[in-house]
Amino acid sequence: MKKLLTTALLASTLSTAAMAAEDNTLAAYGLTFSGNVALTSDYRFRGMTQTLNDPAIQGSFTLAHSSGLYFSTFASNVDFDGDNVPHLELDPSVGFTFTLPFSDKVKPTLDLGVVEYNYPSHTKDWDWTEFYAKLTFASLMLDGDSLFTNVNYTNDWGGYTGSNAWNFNASYSFPIAKGFGGVLGAGYSKADKDIFGYGDKQRDDFVDWKAGVTYGFKSVPGLTAELDAIGNNFSTTGLPNSVKRETDTGAVFTLTKTF
Repeated sequence: MKKLLTTALLASTLSTAAMAAEDNTLAAYGLTFSGNVALTSDYRFRGMTQTLNDPAIQGSFTLAHSSGLYFSTFASNVDFDGDNVPHLELDPSVGFTFTLPFSDKVKPTLDLGVVEYNYPSHTKDWDWTEFYAKLTFASLMLDGDSLFTNVNYTNDWGGYTGSNAWNFNASYSFPIAKGFGGVLGAGYSKADKDIFGYGDKQRDDFVDWKAGVTYGFKSVPGLTAELDAIGNNFSTTGLPNSVKRETDTGAVFTLTKTF
């Protein structure tokens, strides 16, 4: 854990310095560069662990143009149960964002794009593509709150070729007190085949959720801590305890430094 934290802080420091040096050059072409580095106690994707409940170090970087076009990439270590499994996830995405004139006070941002879930140095059977539409409302009910919604579609979920699957998600973040905030989220995934779950308990749909608190460190701009309870409605009755831990509701702690 100490080694992961040291690596995360070093990566954040180097990235911030590099970004500052390039700011003027990028701005001349209407470009901006942003990103974050995170250390999490468990990498959860739609309620399911991607690291066998072990910690992960993650990074996300985005190059955006003033037109709304952007390129982004996300990276994380992963670990799945079984032999000959990948240990690195690298997800490039490209999309376009623009503001919708919803009302005089509320102007949501629409984000349309495609992401490729890649597992380098491993068989292509693991890779899959997903299309997404995201709608974000800022200061919808409270100053500083945010409502995020998305619809995702793929015909190759998790490498299951020909499996059409949809994911619907909504999350709401809001201020609580000075420095503190809350986050609530829920998602629903639906496929045309039984591809979700474990062993003989696979099914064609599931629900996942998240509830937590956040804290922003005033002394370190861009540094936030988040503690969440994350889970889903998969049935793990009769499965080994090691498998139950991978999908049962659990506490996840994350430190994130944005730049």
